[in-house]
Parts: sequence; structure tokens; C-alpha cells
Amino acid sequence: MDFARLDHDRKRRTGFPEVIFCEGKPDEFLVDIYKKMYEREGQVFGTRASEHQYEIVKAALPEASYDKVSRILKVVAPEVKQPELVGEIAVVTAGTADIPVAEEAAQTAEYFGSKVNRVFDVGVSGIHRLLSNVDTLNSANCVVAVAGMEGALASVVGGLVKVPVIAVPTSVGYGANMGGISALLTMINSCANGISVVNIDNGYGAGYIATQINRLAVGYKDEE
Repeated sequence: MDFARLDHDRKRRTGFPEVIFCEGKPDEFLVDIYKKMYEREGQVFGTRASEHQYEIVKAALPEASYDKVSRILKVVAPEVKQPELVGEIAVVTAGTADIPVAEEAAQTAEYFGSKVNRVFDVGVSGIHRLLSNVDTLNSANCVVAVAGMEGALASVVGGLVKVPVIAVPTSVGYGANMGGISALLTMINSCANGISVVNIDNGYGAGYIATQINRLAVGYKDEE
């Protein structure tokens, strides 16, 4: 495989296996990567996959599954034991249009062994919906706040909860949203404390960091 150098040692070094970013990969490269990782690891997790990519991977690996909302493409061998979900992460969205990015975060965290509580469509335009869920957010070890438009949700959540907040700007919004830049700038410039920010639409990155925080909170020890 001259086109890719698979990092089979990553889980030992970091606690997380390598994940495949599917978008933009040529068909034959993607299928070969999935096959090689599946042979070695027994499972593969990919993000930003298209339905076409799902079909070609499934033709090679019938165990493949695909979620159209999050665009996550997984292959898990029947004999591979899935982790027990531990702790708790809250994933919240400002609106329904933000759910695809939120689901990428939530399903990433679940794949890595975290329990996830979803609280969707609680943006600031109907802030009573968020306020009625503050106890739920505070019961989690961290909160992933996903929002487009002006991205105000993260600041409001940061001012209400006692746990870390991972802000995820999305590209949802009208022209001056500039593909998520306005939400990104709002989140970076938040005056609320305890907020960190990932890149635009980067649900995977948020789910990864949230799992790291969750693992620390529950005293997680990797058995391998």
C-alpha cells in the first residue's frame, strides 16, 4: 500500500485507534484502507463518508454499516467485543440543522466507549428550552455545544454549567455566517469560562476530546 501508511500503533500511544477521514479519497484507496485495517484490527471507523463510499465498502466488507445523518461508516467484526459505555457526555445543539455535526460527535464518543446524552434544538432563540435542561447538562462530565448562525449557544451553556464545554461551530446559517466563520469567531471570543473550540463542523474532534475528558472523570484504564 504505497498511498497510505496505516498507524496500527496509535491506540497504544494515544488510547484511540486511527480513524479514517473518507471524504475525497479515491474509491480503490478507500476500500483498500478499510480492508487492511479490518484485517488487522477487526473494526474500522470512518467519518465524512458518502452513500456511494458505503456501497463500495459494503461490497468488500458486508459487515459495514452507515449512518446517513452523521455520515459515519463503520465496519465491526461480529466477534469484536464493543466497549461498555461509561461516564456521561452531553451533546447539545442550537437547532435541528446542527444535528448532523452533533451526531458525528455523539457517535464518535460512543464508539470510543462514552455514554452520551443528546439534547437537541435548545438554541438561544427559545432559551427556555435550554434552561429546562441545565440539570441534565451538569450531570455530564462535559458538554459538547454545537451551533451555527452566530454560535451563541456555547457562551450561554458556558455561563450555566460547572463542567467543561467543547464548542463546535457549524456552517449552518445565512450569508454573513460565512460558512461557519461567524460562529467560530463568536465561540473563540466567548467571555464565558471553561470553553474550548474545535474547527468548523468538526464533530469528530469534539467527540474525541469529550471522550478524553470523560475518561479522566471516571478514572478509565485501558485494558490493553
